[in-house]
Amino acid sequence: MHASSCDIAVIGGGIIGVSCALALSETGQDVVLIDPQELSSGASKGNAGGLAFADILPLASPRIIRKAFHWLFDPLGPLSLPPAYLPRIAPWLLLLWRSSLPDRYPASIRAQAALMDLSRSEMLAQLERTGLSGHLHSQGVLEVYEGADRYQASLDTAQWRQRYGVESRLLQGADLAAQQPGLSPRFTHGVFIPEWRNVADPYALGQALGEQAMARGARRLRQSVRWLLPASPGAQLILEDGSQLQARQVVLAAGARSHLLARGLGDRIPLETERGYNTTLTPDALDLRQQVTFSDHGFVISPLTCGIRVGGAVELGGLDRAPDYRRAQAMLDKAKTFFPDLDTTGGTQWMGFRPSLPDSLPIIARSPRHPSVIYAFGHGHLGLTQSAATARLVRDLAMQQPSAIDLRPYRVDRFSLWGARS
Repeated sequence: MHASSCDIAVIGGGIIGVSCALALSETGQDVVLIDPQELSSGASKGNAGGLAFADILPLASPRIIRKAFHWLFDPLGPLSLPPAYLPRIAPWLLLLWRSSLPDRYPASIRAQAALMDLSRSEMLAQLERTGLSGHLHSQGVLEVYEGADRYQASLDTAQWRQRYGVESRLLQGADLAAQQPGLSPRFTHGVFIPEWRNVADPYALGQALGEQAMARGARRLRQSVRWLLPASPGAQLILEDGSQLQARQVVLAAGARSHLLARGLGDRIPLETERGYNTTLTPDALDLRQQVTFSDHGFVISPLTCGIRVGGAVELGGLDRAPDYRRAQAMLDKAKTFFPDLDTTGGTQWMGFRPSLPDSLPIIARSPRHPSVIYAFGHGHLGLTQSAATARLVRDLAMQQPSAIDLRPYRVDRFSLWGARS
């Protein structure tokens, strides 16, 4: 067996992993980035492209819990759960419900808002210093609602955003039509958030960040990690081909499969998968001025350089169940109804695994049992948005520097005993 070593091994080549590898390689550490696939080819590739800094409300919210029973068993609804998967996911759903209660929900929003503030500044700084700012554009996002009642029901979200300094403005009638021509008149109210940013192509950005990490000395290893074992010093990685890698520190950023490796260290983490679907149409499929969010239908439509992407929704179905592309088609059919001029021909369907924890916050922390291992996963559908901030926090941990924000809300053991308070 071949044995090698490094300062820091980063497991996972998605947007979180490549961002961490970049940040750590900038410190002069000997970094090895490990993933069997092309960089940014998993959930990161199918992202809608939104840097959702305004998205501070967790999935575990009173609003979602009220709707969940109606949604969960609709196979084509915004939030679905295959009945056969219910026994396996029941403990996670119980934690989701617990996280939505009044003694938890505000704390989750505070933690999400703090991470979003850091995400905004770190993403802009990362793109500037790497010369990748051209991947970013600032068209804002438009959330649309069918009728005054649906808009009024969304005001709780608006109030929380206002409390944390997120600017938005209401659009109706001619102003709404001017903001996004071609939108069905069934949508009478819109909320425009100008500070929302988008990237031109999430896959291209992930690839570019990986190249920047390699240019700064990071090494690329196209392997799967079979086992992650404690060692003295650091940790030992047993790779798929039987070879070994000795690392002084490890960053576990393997997305929806991270908890499987963490379990081998004795850390049982309630990670589930938000299985997301989309269809990417040709770039000329619609004159789309900005990303449009259909909040009550659980999906968005985004203008990317690779095409018009229609996607979103959440299917809680684990890692092994076959994709149900009827979900992608259902969103596309709705998008055609909402934008009658949308050309739905020639699209490419996709499904990806988004790693989700019950309170919608990631884990960014050292393993309590093996401190040489740093966890950086569980971002749900916000991996792209929070990638640069996560990389900054991981760098702070790895280099034993003061953290940019309080890390207690993102610790590993917060779900024990029904989730000890932050």
